[in-house]
Amino acid sequence: MKNLIAILIAIVITISCNSQKMYSDFDMSYSKSGGLTPIYENLLIKGNNARYSYEGQGKKIKTNFKLTNEDIQNLNKTLTQNKFRQIVEDHKKLYDHVSVSINVKNGENSANKTDASMIMPQSKNNWDRVVSAFQDIITKNVKNTQ
Repeated sequence: MKNLIAILIAIVITISCNSQKMYSDFDMSYSKSGGLTPIYENLLIKGNNARYSYEGQGKKIKTNFKLTNEDIQNLNKTLTQNKFRQIVEDHKKLYDHVSVSINVKNGENSANKTDASMIMPQSKNNWDRVVSAFQDIITKNVKNTQ
């Protein structure tokens, strides 16, 4: 009986660890969250596979889709052209603000940037173009978003 309980506990731990892996095993991510009426939007990209989820404003969407090599190349090109790594974040504290975080884990554009405390004026246009590239992928591949 004790062996059975130990095996069940091991299975539960393994399953719970694997369920979180999809949220940490990605090449690029885009997340948008917060606000007075909170929303949570996530796009995780691993290779050509994408996982999208949205929750807020009475909607709940979860979907997976494939990106073409051209989509990935265009995204990387946008990151490079807009000097993603050199975008400068402000450090003022903001509350009840919908913020966007972008995390690139590999390649020449590896960096983690967020506008949770705003983006410095000299980087604002570059940031907007990078955010727009991720939003275009969502718009193109996900039906019924916002």
